[in-house]
Amino acid sequence: MNIAIIPARGGSKRIPRKNIKSFCGKPIIAYSIEAAKNSHSIDRVFISTDDHEIADVARAHGAEVPFLRDASLSDDSTGTTPVVRQALSTLVEQGLTIEACVCIYATAPFLSSEVIDKSIEKLLKEKAEFVFTANQFSFPIQRALLEGERGEVSPFSKADIGKRSQDLAETFHDAGQLYTALSNTWLTPSARVFSKHSRMIKLPSHLVQDIDTIHDWKRAEVMFKVLQEMGEC
Repeated sequence: MNIAIIPARGGSKRIPRKNIKSFCGKPIIAYSIEAAKNSHSIDRVFISTDDHEIADVARAHGAEVPFLRDASLSDDSTGTTPVVRQALSTLVEQGLTIEACVCIYATAPFLSSEVIDKSIEKLLKEKAEFVFTANQFSFPIQRALLEGERGEVSPFSKADIGKRSQDLAETFHDAGQLYTALSNTWLTPSARVFSKHSRMIKLPSHLVQDIDTIHDWKRAEVMFKVLQEMGEC
């Protein structure tokens, strides 16, 4: 079977209770759960959380929470991969046979079930280790500027600062929505999400928004409402 795992710890500091905060009328985690449940490729949706309230909200929206996450994997310094690996290991120990696992962030209201399906299709078709969503930088990062302690300006790359945009390589950044891999890949300690063995699903900018601050949150809600009016969300 293919599953989705949604990490959602309770200790968010910059936006308190971020993973279950109301976003355009419902807990933001509900959008990730619904996208996974509406996917044709996902059989079951699990939440990895250390928080009883988050677990209750997740269950109310159709996700499974068969266990609570270890406290050792719930602090600010813990990355996503160890969380997914621990959840997968526990599910396998409970007797599940899992082919592919899609890690979906709890704060990804722009993610669609179609993109989830596409990530698994791309993973299998191209024999990738990981597939993740990405967005192209809107301005060439090779022409970035640095500011010194006294306000002095210097180019990030002296070799590229004078080049035309069209002469520079396109660059991309992680969209922070999903990461798809076979179960065995997730469980391999040496596996890396960002490597030559990974593949990107490139998304347009209007479907990508980091939500790390209240400003981000307000901007995302405006974007979401506009997309709803346009019938794209």
